[in-house]
Amino acid sequence: MKITICKNEQEFNITAAWRIIAQMLEKPDAVIGLSTGQTTIDMHAIVSHIYSQYPFDVSRITLFNVDELTNLPREYAGSCYTMILNQIAGPLGIPDENFIMPPTMSDDFEREAKLFEERLAARGGADLQMLGLGSNGHIGINQPGTPFESETWVSPMDPDFEARVRRETQVPEGTELGGLTRGIKNIMHTRKLILIAKGLHKAEMVEKAILGPVTVDIPASIVQMHPNCEILLDADAASRIKNSYF
Repeated sequence: MKITICKNEQEFNITAAWRIIAQMLEKPDAVIGLSTGQTTIDMHAIVSHIYSQYPFDVSRITLFNVDELTNLPREYAGSCYTMILNQIAGPLGIPDENFIMPPTMSDDFEREAKLFEERLAARGGADLQMLGLGSNGHIGINQPGTPFESETWVSPMDPDFEARVRRETQVPEGTELGGLTRGIKNIMHTRKLILIAKGLHKAEMVEKAILGPVTVDIPASIVQMHPNCEILLDADAASRIKNSYF
């Protein structure tokens, strides 16, 4: 497990962006998993800016997101499809057939989960996964308590996040919301993981995930067992591990 600590948020965003670009340049048909949220917006913008200034061949690159919200319109600004499309897939001109995402609406999400994995497997599996660290230790939408052997499935949302989504979408109370997420087992089969976190509010969870026991109570702790994992942090997120690890 490699730990990289950037001196500030700007350096973190640039470094993370170049990790994505490096994978694209190293393997022109790479299959790359992304994550959405406040941690990734700026790094995606940097990837898109660099591409606009120095275009390179992305015609065979495949992009996907580690998860997607369910039972909401795909056009919702908070859907992972829309965010990845607007932030990076669209600006890079990734062909539609190379942007693999499960639908947000379906009568059979179990089938959609299997189809999602089948489509990734047909491309040779994931080469890189940029993996956001949730405030409660979740990865993807695998909440605390999710078994490590879990395979791609529909997970409940974090209650606070679900409440915000319901406010933003005015979805009827009877509509069950969740997230189709790659299971922890599927994530761990990715050839390279980069666990990313920035900000003081993530510092305690970084310490628990990286230096604490491997436990389903903190799903992200499983990355300690991955043979090719980098932990990429800004100085604030790393503030509680510097003295312990180095």
